[in-house]
Amino acid sequence: MSPARNAGLLRERDGREGPVDTTRTAWKLFSERAMTLAPTLPLVLLVAAAGLCAYTFLGYPAILELLRVVRRALPHRPQRLAAEWPTISVVLPVYNEVEGIASTLERILAIEYPAERRQILVVSDASTDGTDEIVTRFAPRGVELVRLPQRRGKTAAENATRSRLSGEIIVNTDASVQIDAGAVKHLVAAFDDPSVGVASGRDVSVSNVDDRLNPGEQAYVGYELWVRDLETSLSGIVGASGCLYAIRRDLHMHTMPDGLSRDFGAALVAREHGYRAVSVPAAICYVPRSSSLRREYRRKVRTMARGLRTLWHKRSLLNPRRHGLFAWMLWSHKVCRWLVPWMALPAAGALAWLAPERWWAAATLALGGAVALVTAIGWVWPEGRPVPRLIAVPAYAVSGNIAALQAWIRALGAQGTALWEPTRRGVTSRS
Repeated sequence: MSPARNAGLLRERDGREGPVDTTRTAWKLFSERAMTLAPTLPLVLLVAAAGLCAYTFLGYPAILELLRVVRRALPHRPQRLAAEWPTISVVLPVYNEVEGIASTLERILAIEYPAERRQILVVSDASTDGTDEIVTRFAPRGVELVRLPQRRGKTAAENATRSRLSGEIIVNTDASVQIDAGAVKHLVAAFDDPSVGVASGRDVSVSNVDDRLNPGEQAYVGYELWVRDLETSLSGIVGASGCLYAIRRDLHMHTMPDGLSRDFGAALVAREHGYRAVSVPAAICYVPRSSSLRREYRRKVRTMARGLRTLWHKRSLLNPRRHGLFAWMLWSHKVCRWLVPWMALPAAGALAWLAPERWWAAATLALGGAVALVTAIGWVWPEGRPVPRLIAVPAYAVSGNIAALQAWIRALGAQGTALWEPTRRGVTSRS
Protein backbone atom coordinates (compact mmCIF):
# COMPACT_ATOMS: atom_id res chain seq x y z
CA MET A 1 0.00 0.00 0.00
CA SER A 2 1.39 3.43 -0.95
CA PRO A 3 2.21 5.98 1.78
CA ALA A 4 -0.42 8.38 0.39
CA ARG A 5 -3.12 5.69 0.48
CA ASN A 6 -2.12 4.69 4.03
CA ALA A 7 -2.28 8.34 5.17
CA GLY A 8 -5.72 8.68 3.60
CA LEU A 9 -7.00 5.67 5.49
CA LEU A 10 -5.63 7.08 8.70
CA ARG A 11 -7.43 10.40 8.08
CA GLU A 12 -10.64 8.56 7.31
CA ARG A 13 -10.28 6.47 10.46
CA ASP A 14 -9.72 9.59 12.53
CA GLY A 15 -12.78 11.24 10.96
CA ARG A 16 -11.00 14.49 10.14
CA GLU A 17 -8.93 16.09 7.41
CA GLY A 18 -5.51 17.63 7.64
CA PRO A 19 -2.22 16.41 9.08
CA VAL A 20 -2.38 13.26 11.18
CA ASP A 21 -0.27 12.35 14.21
CA THR A 22 0.87 9.00 12.84
CA THR A 23 2.50 7.91 16.11
CA ARG A 24 -0.70 8.40 18.13
CA THR A 25 -2.80 6.79 15.41
CA ALA A 26 -0.50 3.79 15.18
CA TRP A 27 -0.68 3.38 18.95
CA LYS A 28 -4.48 3.54 18.74
CA LEU A 29 -4.51 0.81 16.10
CA PHE A 30 -2.16 -1.29 18.22
CA SER A 31 -4.36 -0.81 21.30
CA GLU A 32 -7.46 -1.86 19.38
CA ARG A 33 -5.71 -4.97 18.09
CA ALA A 34 -4.44 -5.78 21.58
CA MET A 35 -7.96 -5.48 22.99
CA THR A 36 -9.16 -7.85 20.29
CA LEU A 37 -6.52 -10.42 21.22
CA ALA A 38 -6.77 -9.92 25.00
CA PRO A 39 -9.41 -12.63 25.57
CA THR A 40 -7.11 -15.24 24.01
CA LEU A 41 -4.01 -14.22 25.97
CA PRO A 42 -4.83 -16.29 29.10
CA LEU A 43 -5.32 -19.37 26.91
CA VAL A 44 -2.00 -18.73 25.17
CA LEU A 45 -0.25 -18.48 28.54
CA LEU A 46 -1.86 -21.70 29.75
CA VAL A 47 -0.94 -23.61 26.61
CA ALA A 48 2.64 -22.32 26.77
CA ALA A 49 3.02 -23.27 30.44
CA ALA A 50 1.44 -26.69 29.97
CA GLY A 51 3.54 -27.29 26.87
CA LEU A 52 6.81 -26.44 28.61
CA CYS A 53 5.94 -28.61 31.61
CA ALA A 54 4.83 -31.54 29.45
CA TYR A 55 7.92 -31.33 27.26
CA THR A 56 10.31 -31.03 30.19
CA PHE A 57 9.06 -33.95 32.26
CA LEU A 58 7.39 -36.20 29.65
CA GLY A 59 8.39 -35.15 26.16
CA TYR A 60 12.13 -34.95 26.74
CA PRO A 61 12.53 -38.47 28.19
CA ALA A 62 10.10 -39.80 25.55
CA ILE A 63 12.29 -38.35 22.79
CA LEU A 64 15.38 -39.80 24.47
CA GLU A 65 13.71 -43.21 24.52
CA LEU A 66 12.76 -42.89 20.87
CA LEU A 67 16.28 -41.84 19.89
CA ARG A 68 17.69 -44.75 21.85
CA VAL A 69 15.56 -47.15 19.86
CA VAL A 70 16.07 -45.51 16.46
CA ARG A 71 19.77 -44.85 16.84
CA ARG A 72 22.24 -47.48 17.81
CA ALA A 73 22.86 -46.93 21.51
CA LEU A 74 26.43 -46.60 22.73
CA PRO A 75 27.86 -50.08 23.31
CA HIS A 76 27.92 -51.55 26.78
CA ARG A 77 31.41 -51.87 28.17
CA PRO A 78 31.99 -55.08 30.18
CA GLN A 79 33.57 -55.04 33.61
CA ARG A 80 37.35 -54.85 33.49
CA LEU A 81 39.23 -58.11 33.87
CA ALA A 82 42.71 -56.65 34.40
CA ALA A 83 44.38 -57.56 37.68
CA GLU A 84 45.82 -54.09 38.24
CA TRP A 85 43.50 -51.20 38.94
CA PRO A 86 44.44 -47.56 38.33
CA THR A 87 45.41 -45.45 41.31
CA ILE A 88 42.60 -43.37 42.79
CA SER A 89 42.26 -40.45 45.18
CA VAL A 90 39.08 -40.35 47.27
CA VAL A 91 38.28 -36.73 48.17
CA LEU A 92 35.94 -36.04 51.09
CA PRO A 93 35.10 -32.37 51.82
CA VAL A 94 33.75 -31.85 55.34
CA TYR A 95 32.54 -29.10 57.62
CA ASN A 96 31.69 -29.78 61.28
CA GLU A 97 31.01 -33.51 60.87
CA VAL A 98 32.18 -34.55 64.33
CA GLU A 99 29.19 -36.83 64.93
CA GLY A 100 29.61 -38.98 61.85
CA ILE A 101 33.12 -38.54 60.45
CA ALA A 102 34.58 -41.59 62.19
CA SER A 103 31.93 -43.97 60.83
CA THR A 104 32.20 -42.33 57.40
CA LEU A 105 35.95 -42.96 57.27
CA GLU A 106 35.51 -46.53 58.48
CA ARG A 107 33.11 -47.16 55.60
CA ILE A 108 35.48 -45.60 53.07
CA LEU A 109 38.36 -47.70 54.36
CA ALA A 110 36.18 -50.80 53.93
CA ILE A 111 35.57 -50.11 50.22
CA GLU A 112 36.65 -52.93 47.92
CA TYR A 113 39.73 -51.44 46.30
CA PRO A 114 43.44 -52.27 46.63
CA ALA A 115 44.70 -50.25 49.59
CA GLU A 116 48.09 -49.67 47.98
CA ARG A 117 46.41 -48.00 44.98
CA ARG A 118 44.08 -45.79 47.00
CA GLN A 119 44.58 -42.36 48.54
CA ILE A 120 42.01 -40.96 50.99
CA LEU A 121 42.06 -37.20 51.38
CA VAL A 122 39.77 -35.35 53.81
CA VAL A 123 39.58 -31.60 53.25
CA SER A 124 38.15 -29.61 56.15
CA ASP A 125 36.46 -26.31 55.36
CA ALA A 126 37.79 -24.77 58.59
CA SER A 127 35.75 -27.08 60.84
CA THR A 128 35.35 -25.85 64.41
CA ASP A 129 33.77 -28.81 66.24
CA GLY A 130 36.64 -31.27 66.58
CA THR A 131 36.20 -32.97 63.20
CA ASP A 132 39.85 -32.43 62.29
CA GLU A 133 41.11 -34.05 65.48
CA ILE A 134 39.11 -37.20 64.74
CA VAL A 135 40.42 -37.33 61.16
CA THR A 136 44.03 -37.14 62.35
CA ARG A 137 43.49 -40.33 64.36
CA PHE A 138 43.07 -42.15 61.04
CA ALA A 139 46.45 -40.99 59.72
CA PRO A 140 48.18 -44.31 60.55
CA ARG A 141 45.62 -46.01 58.28
CA GLY A 142 46.43 -43.79 55.33
CA VAL A 143 43.89 -40.98 55.73
CA GLU A 144 45.30 -37.51 54.95
CA LEU A 145 43.89 -34.22 56.20
CA VAL A 146 43.96 -30.86 54.43
CA ARG A 147 42.56 -27.97 56.45
CA LEU A 148 41.48 -24.63 55.02
CA PRO A 149 42.40 -21.75 57.37
CA GLN A 150 39.00 -20.12 56.85
CA ARG A 151 35.63 -21.14 55.45
CA ARG A 152 35.44 -20.83 51.67
CA GLY A 153 32.90 -23.46 50.63
CA LYS A 154 32.84 -26.94 49.14
CA THR A 155 34.28 -26.14 45.72
CA ALA A 156 37.11 -24.14 47.28
CA ALA A 157 37.83 -27.09 49.56
CA GLU A 158 37.95 -29.45 46.58
CA ASN A 159 40.16 -27.02 44.66
CA ALA A 160 42.58 -26.88 47.59
CA THR A 161 43.37 -30.58 47.28
CA ARG A 162 44.58 -30.53 43.68
CA SER A 163 48.28 -30.25 44.51
CA ARG A 164 47.99 -33.21 46.91
CA LEU A 165 46.21 -35.65 44.60
CA SER A 166 48.19 -38.69 43.48
CA GLY A 167 45.53 -40.83 41.78
CA GLU A 168 44.84 -41.26 38.08
CA ILE A 169 41.12 -41.17 38.88
CA ILE A 170 39.62 -38.75 41.42
CA VAL A 171 36.61 -40.06 43.36
CA ASN A 172 34.49 -37.34 45.00
CA THR A 173 31.98 -38.18 47.69
CA ASP A 174 30.07 -36.70 50.62
CA ALA A 175 30.32 -37.25 54.36
CA SER A 176 26.59 -37.87 54.80
CA VAL A 177 26.34 -40.83 52.40
CA GLN A 178 27.34 -44.49 52.47
CA ILE A 179 29.13 -45.93 49.47
CA ASP A 180 28.37 -49.52 48.56
CA ALA A 181 31.44 -51.72 49.01
CA GLY A 182 31.85 -52.41 45.29
CA ALA A 183 30.75 -49.01 44.00
CA VAL A 184 34.19 -47.50 43.44
CA LYS A 185 35.34 -50.44 41.33
CA HIS A 186 32.24 -50.06 39.16
CA LEU A 187 32.96 -46.35 38.73
CA VAL A 188 36.61 -46.92 37.86
CA ALA A 189 35.71 -49.69 35.39
CA ALA A 190 33.75 -47.15 33.36
CA PHE A 191 37.04 -45.45 32.45
CA ASP A 192 38.09 -48.48 30.42
CA ASP A 193 36.07 -46.68 27.76
CA PRO A 194 38.49 -43.97 26.55
CA SER A 195 35.57 -41.65 25.70
CA VAL A 196 34.45 -41.48 29.36
CA GLY A 197 35.76 -38.54 31.38
CA VAL A 198 33.28 -38.62 34.28
CA ALA A 199 31.40 -41.53 35.88
CA SER A 200 28.48 -40.80 38.21
CA GLY A 201 27.11 -43.13 40.86
CA ARG A 202 23.48 -44.12 41.44
CA ASP A 203 21.84 -42.46 44.44
CA VAL A 204 19.58 -44.77 46.43
CA SER A 205 17.40 -42.86 48.86
CA VAL A 206 17.19 -44.68 52.21
CA SER A 207 16.24 -44.02 55.81
CA ASN A 208 17.26 -45.55 59.09
CA VAL A 209 13.94 -44.50 60.57
CA ASP A 210 11.18 -45.37 58.13
CA ASP A 211 11.08 -45.97 54.38
CA ARG A 212 8.09 -43.61 54.16
CA LEU A 213 9.99 -40.68 55.66
CA ASN A 214 10.10 -38.73 52.39
CA PRO A 215 8.54 -40.62 49.46
CA GLY A 216 8.38 -37.39 47.47
CA GLU A 217 12.16 -37.15 47.39
CA GLN A 218 12.41 -40.88 46.59
CA ALA A 219 10.09 -40.53 43.59
CA TYR A 220 12.05 -37.59 42.19
CA VAL A 221 15.42 -39.33 42.60
CA GLY A 222 14.06 -42.39 40.77
CA TYR A 223 12.82 -40.24 37.89
CA GLU A 224 16.13 -38.37 37.66
CA LEU A 225 18.18 -41.57 37.51
CA TRP A 226 15.91 -42.96 34.77
CA VAL A 227 16.56 -39.85 32.66
CA ARG A 228 20.30 -40.15 33.28
CA ASP A 229 20.26 -43.75 32.09
CA LEU A 230 18.58 -42.64 28.86
CA GLU A 231 21.12 -39.85 28.38
CA THR A 232 24.01 -42.24 28.99
CA SER A 233 22.74 -44.61 26.31
CA LEU A 234 22.82 -41.81 23.72
CA SER A 235 25.59 -39.34 24.45
CA GLY A 236 26.15 -38.77 28.15
CA ILE A 237 24.65 -37.14 31.22
CA VAL A 238 24.67 -33.36 31.64
CA GLY A 239 25.57 -33.38 35.36
CA ALA A 240 27.09 -35.81 37.86
CA SER A 241 25.81 -36.76 41.30
CA GLY A 242 27.52 -34.76 44.02
CA CYS A 243 27.15 -37.71 46.38
CA LEU A 244 29.47 -39.96 44.37
CA TYR A 245 31.26 -39.41 41.08
CA ALA A 246 34.70 -40.01 39.59
CA ILE A 247 36.66 -37.94 37.09
CA ARG A 248 39.93 -38.29 35.21
CA ARG A 249 42.76 -36.47 36.96
CA ASP A 250 43.59 -34.18 34.02
CA LEU A 251 39.96 -33.01 33.86
CA HIS A 252 39.78 -32.48 37.62
CA MET A 253 42.81 -30.20 37.44
CA HIS A 254 40.91 -27.61 35.43
CA THR A 255 40.01 -24.63 37.61
CA MET A 256 36.43 -24.30 38.83
CA PRO A 257 35.60 -20.95 40.48
CA ASP A 258 34.84 -21.33 44.19
CA GLY A 259 31.21 -20.21 43.93
CA LEU A 260 30.26 -22.80 41.32
CA SER A 261 29.19 -26.46 41.47
CA ARG A 262 32.03 -28.87 40.71
CA ASP A 263 29.82 -31.96 40.32
CA PHE A 264 27.60 -30.29 37.70
CA GLY A 265 30.62 -28.58 36.19
CA ALA A 266 32.54 -31.86 35.92
CA ALA A 267 30.25 -33.15 33.17
CA LEU A 268 30.51 -29.81 31.36
CA VAL A 269 34.31 -29.73 31.58
CA ALA A 270 34.44 -33.30 30.27
CA ARG A 271 32.32 -32.35 27.25
CA GLU A 272 34.47 -29.28 26.56
CA HIS A 273 37.52 -31.52 26.29
CA GLY A 274 35.99 -34.20 24.11
CA TYR A 275 34.88 -36.65 26.80
CA ARG A 276 31.44 -37.68 27.99
CA ALA A 277 29.96 -38.25 31.44
CA VAL A 278 28.05 -41.45 32.14
CA SER A 279 25.77 -42.83 34.83
CA VAL A 280 26.92 -46.15 36.34
CA PRO A 281 23.89 -48.00 37.77
CA ALA A 282 26.01 -50.52 39.70
CA ALA A 283 27.92 -47.79 41.57
CA ILE A 284 25.40 -47.48 44.39
CA CYS A 285 25.53 -44.73 46.97
CA TYR A 286 23.04 -44.77 49.85
CA VAL A 287 21.74 -41.27 50.56
CA PRO A 288 19.72 -40.63 53.74
CA ARG A 289 16.45 -38.93 52.98
CA SER A 290 15.92 -35.48 54.33
CA SER A 291 13.72 -35.57 57.42
CA SER A 292 12.33 -32.10 56.81
CA LEU A 293 10.78 -30.40 53.79
CA ARG A 294 12.11 -27.06 55.03
CA ARG A 295 15.66 -28.41 55.23
CA GLU A 296 15.38 -29.92 51.76
CA TYR A 297 14.04 -26.61 50.45
CA ARG A 298 17.09 -24.71 51.70
CA ARG A 299 19.40 -27.31 50.16
CA LYS A 300 17.65 -27.02 46.80
CA VAL A 301 17.91 -23.24 46.78
CA ARG A 302 21.67 -23.46 47.37
CA THR A 303 22.34 -26.18 44.82
CA MET A 304 20.14 -24.70 42.09
CA ALA A 305 21.61 -21.21 42.53
CA ARG A 306 25.10 -22.67 42.16
CA GLY A 307 23.91 -24.73 39.21
CA LEU A 308 22.56 -21.65 37.43
CA ARG A 309 25.84 -19.82 37.87
CA THR A 310 27.79 -22.87 36.75
CA LEU A 311 25.72 -23.14 33.59
CA TRP A 312 26.24 -19.45 32.86
CA HIS A 313 30.00 -19.96 33.32
CA LYS A 314 29.87 -22.77 30.74
CA ARG A 315 27.13 -21.24 28.57
CA SER A 316 29.03 -21.91 25.33
CA LEU A 317 27.91 -25.54 25.67
CA LEU A 318 24.32 -24.40 25.04
CA ASN A 319 25.21 -23.66 21.41
CA PRO A 320 23.60 -26.44 19.31
CA ARG A 321 25.69 -25.56 16.27
CA ARG A 322 28.85 -26.46 18.17
CA HIS A 323 27.64 -29.13 20.55
CA GLY A 324 24.63 -30.65 18.80
CA LEU A 325 22.85 -33.35 20.78
CA PHE A 326 24.55 -32.43 24.05
CA ALA A 327 23.41 -28.80 23.78
CA TRP A 328 19.82 -29.94 23.22
CA MET A 329 20.05 -32.24 26.25
CA LEU A 330 21.46 -29.42 28.36
CA TRP A 331 18.65 -27.08 27.33
CA SER A 332 16.00 -29.75 27.94
CA HIS A 333 17.28 -31.27 31.17
CA LYS A 334 18.48 -28.12 32.92
CA VAL A 335 17.25 -24.87 31.39
CA CYS A 336 13.68 -25.97 30.65
CA ARG A 337 13.32 -27.53 34.09
CA TRP A 338 14.54 -24.35 35.77
CA LEU A 339 12.13 -22.26 33.67
CA VAL A 340 9.00 -24.26 34.59
CA PRO A 341 8.30 -22.29 37.82
CA TRP A 342 8.42 -19.00 35.93
CA MET A 343 5.76 -20.24 33.52
CA ALA A 344 3.63 -21.42 36.43
CA LEU A 345 3.19 -17.86 37.72
CA PRO A 346 1.48 -16.39 34.60
CA ALA A 347 -0.44 -19.65 34.20
CA ALA A 348 -1.91 -19.21 37.68
CA GLY A 349 -2.88 -15.65 36.79
CA ALA A 350 -4.48 -16.85 33.56
CA LEU A 351 -6.54 -19.43 35.45
CA ALA A 352 -7.73 -16.76 37.87
CA TRP A 353 -8.74 -14.59 34.89
CA LEU A 354 -10.67 -17.40 33.21
CA ALA A 355 -12.20 -18.96 36.33
CA PRO A 356 -15.35 -16.77 36.48
CA GLU A 357 -16.39 -17.80 32.95
CA ARG A 358 -14.88 -21.27 32.42
CA TRP A 359 -15.69 -24.14 34.72
CA TRP A 360 -12.53 -26.08 33.89
CA ALA A 361 -10.37 -23.08 34.83
CA ALA A 362 -12.22 -22.75 38.13
CA ALA A 363 -11.79 -26.48 38.80
CA THR A 364 -8.07 -26.34 37.96
CA LEU A 365 -7.62 -23.31 40.18
CA ALA A 366 -9.42 -25.09 43.02
CA LEU A 367 -7.18 -28.13 42.53
CA GLY A 368 -4.15 -25.86 42.67
CA GLY A 369 -5.43 -24.40 45.91
CA ALA A 370 -5.79 -27.90 47.36
CA VAL A 371 -2.22 -28.74 46.33
CA ALA A 372 -1.03 -25.51 47.96
CA LEU A 373 -2.82 -26.50 51.16
CA VAL A 374 -1.22 -29.95 51.08
CA THR A 375 2.18 -28.32 50.55
CA ALA A 376 1.59 -26.10 53.57
CA ILE A 377 0.79 -29.19 55.64
CA GLY A 378 4.00 -30.83 54.43
CA TRP A 379 5.94 -27.69 55.29
CA VAL A 380 4.85 -27.72 58.94
CA TRP A 381 4.98 -31.52 59.29
CA PRO A 382 6.99 -32.48 62.39
CA GLU A 383 10.58 -33.32 61.49
CA GLY A 384 11.41 -37.01 61.73
CA ARG A 385 7.82 -38.26 61.49
CA PRO A 386 6.84 -40.36 58.44
CA VAL A 387 5.12 -38.23 55.81
CA PRO A 388 2.16 -39.86 53.99
CA ARG A 389 2.79 -40.17 50.24
CA LEU A 390 -0.38 -38.19 49.48
CA ILE A 391 1.24 -35.23 51.21
CA ALA A 392 4.92 -35.84 50.47
CA VAL A 393 4.80 -36.08 46.67
CA PRO A 394 2.92 -32.82 45.90
CA ALA A 395 4.67 -30.97 48.73
CA TYR A 396 8.08 -31.98 47.45
CA ALA A 397 7.20 -30.99 43.87
CA VAL A 398 5.72 -27.61 44.76
CA SER A 399 8.46 -26.67 47.22
CA GLY A 400 11.07 -27.64 44.64
CA ASN A 401 9.58 -25.25 42.11
CA ILE A 402 9.37 -22.43 44.64
CA ALA A 403 12.99 -23.14 45.54
CA ALA A 404 13.87 -22.73 41.86
CA LEU A 405 12.32 -19.26 41.85
CA GLN A 406 14.37 -18.23 44.87
CA ALA A 407 17.47 -19.80 43.33
CA TRP A 408 17.05 -17.67 40.19
CA ILE A 409 16.74 -14.53 42.33
CA ARG A 410 19.80 -15.49 44.36
CA ALA A 411 21.87 -16.40 41.29
CA LEU A 412 21.00 -13.18 39.47
CA GLY A 413 21.16 -10.91 42.51
CA ALA A 414 24.03 -9.19 44.24
CA GLN A 415 23.88 -11.59 47.20
CA GLY A 416 25.31 -14.40 45.08
CA THR A 417 25.27 -18.01 46.20
CA ALA A 418 25.26 -18.96 49.85
CA LEU A 419 28.32 -20.49 51.45
CA TRP A 420 28.27 -24.29 51.48
CA GLU A 421 26.41 -25.78 54.40
CA PRO A 422 26.44 -29.60 54.38
CA THR A 423 22.97 -31.12 54.43
CA ARG A 424 22.40 -32.82 57.79
CA ARG A 425 20.24 -35.65 56.50
CA GLY A 426 20.92 -38.17 59.22
CA VAL A 427 23.05 -41.29 59.14
CA THR A 428 22.30 -44.46 57.26
CA SER A 429 22.36 -47.71 59.14
CA ARG A 430 22.99 -50.11 56.28
CA SER A 431 25.51 -52.85 56.71
